[in-house]
Amino acid sequence: MESDQTQSHPGFIEEASLNLDQRQKEYYSRTAADYDQVHVSDNDEHSLAIKFMIAMIGLYGIKSVLDVGSGTGRAVKALIDAGIKVRGIEPVEELIAQGEANGIPAGTIMQGYGQDLPFPDDSFDAVCQFGTLHHVKEPGPVIDEMLRCSSKAVFLSDTNRYGRAGMLARLTKLFLFKTGLWKTFYFAWTRGKNCDISDCDGIAYSYSVYDSMDQISAWADRIILIPTKVEGKKITSWLHPLLSSSHILLCAFKEKSNID
Repeated sequence: MESDQTQSHPGFIEEASLNLDQRQKEYYSRTAADYDQVHVSDNDEHSLAIKFMIAMIGLYGIKSVLDVGSGTGRAVKALIDAGIKVRGIEPVEELIAQGEANGIPAGTIMQGYGQDLPFPDDSFDAVCQFGTLHHVKEPGPVIDEMLRCSSKAVFLSDTNRYGRAGMLARLTKLFLFKTGLWKTFYFAWTRGKNCDISDCDGIAYSYSVYDSMDQISAWADRIILIPTKVEGKKITSWLHPLLSSSHILLCAFKEKSNID
């Protein structure tokens, strides 16, 4: 179903005494210099999602954006180039430093965590994240904070477990999630790890933007889903992009933020 490849990385801390959050932070700290080479491409799903987001920002009159889990600042740079007021937040100091070395203005990305954003309610027109939530064991608190800090829109560009593998596997994963059995199944599938550990992505949890749909729907009046990547064999389904796309951009808007 999900990949279960555990590979070593020269910079990856393996001591059992460290929890997964510590290990993830250490992984990115030690690999910060190679972050853009490994994780950033002009043609990948998040670059495409950023372009869609910037187009919608213009439609909805959004003037300020907070980027959660900024890494080295790919989204921050794109927003600056588009003339948008932007701040970023990132837990790994080395990634922030690498971003500043690449030209991000000093202080634009601050150190912090998505679970505890240091900003007042409604302090940004929009809050976004690109590929961050599948690295968080419990995405719910991060989503809560993103919704709290946004007055108009939230953008999530992330994975979709239901858009991978064969159709039977996709339907099985959806059935297990809807019946509340997915976490138990995934615990057994990963032999108790509850995550994938790889040399290319550090620690990754099983996640779909659809997992956050109810939480976001309670806040938003309009949700738009944009498929941004297809992994493996292309599958046609009426349940698109739920069963057809491995990565999705979820765009959520409050009704008061009508298109001008």
